[in-house]
Amino acid sequence: MADNFLPALAAAAVPSGKGETVELGGRRIAVFNVDGQFYALDDTCPHRGGPLGPGWIEGEKCTVVCPLHGWEFDLKTGACLTVPSRPVRSHPVRVVEGMVCVSVQ
Repeated sequence: MADNFLPALAAAAVPSGKGETVELGGRRIAVFNVDGQFYALDDTCPHRGGPLGPGWIEGEKCTVVCPLHGWEFDLKTGACLTVPSRPVRSHPVRVVEGMVCVSVQ
């Protein structure tokens, strides 16, 4: 795909209010669906390395909460609301012909 976007998974595979973890470009990426809008973050919480993909999505705030210790991250920016000095990387996302595509560079 142009612009370094890689196909991650079918949009239909991520129900609204859920996340899925994929491996792209040698990295674990968590892809989230909030009311049809898709977001992608590095899958690893900086606190203790927990996975963000199975975390709880707070749709109104557009955040995900790490299922291990409750750290909360902004899905749009990767900013950590719990400890602001410990963000995760966010990745640009496009949906192309029903596929969620993520730029991991």
